[in-house]
Amino acid sequence: MFDTQNFFHVSSVRNRRSIAQHGLDWTRMGAAPGIAGSRRPEVEGIFVCPGEETADFFLQINNTGGPVDLWSVDGIDEELLIDNGNGFLYLPGHIPAARVRLVRSDIPPRPGF
Repeated sequence: MFDTQNFFHVSSVRNRRSIAQHGLDWTRMGAAPGIAGSRRPEVEGIFVCPGEETADFFLQINNTGGPVDLWSVDGIDEELLIDNGNGFLYLPGHIPAARVRLVRSDIPPRPGF
């Protein structure tokens, strides 16, 4: 069953073109570090968060070295979400471009986190 709750994903602006063309795909990571600064995928999937308020946490921890984008992700089946062991949720696999939409762009890093 698909939930109507909005889910979001935060990514470096350097990934914008790839996301727009290919969607969210953990195997394409490489243009920029992950939001927590990782150089390699932490999981075989895409981290998402429920609600724009929750996404704010990821905007605050931005460790990509530059501005980020906020993407809305449609059609998330909550039963498929996995907790990575730290309370963060990810969807195994990739998410097609037709299911993602850029909602905020070029959000600058927040100093002091």
